[in-house]
Amino acid sequence: MQEALLSLMTGLGVGLLFAVVRLPIPAPPALPGVLGIVGIFLGYKIYQWVLLWLQSGGS
Repeated sequence: MQEALLSLMTGLGVGLLFAVVRLPIPAPPALPGVLGIVGIFLGYKIYQWVLLWLQSGGS
């Protein structure tokens, strides 16, 4: 959990810095882009869970 909070704080800091310097945001600017990133992460995690389940005998 601490790692997630540190990542969030770092992201907020970078976002604020980019806003102050008036640079374009270093992330997808729209909700579909963000959801795409979430989908990639979830797909990766689901694959790991299925692989672990199959290796344990699938029961």
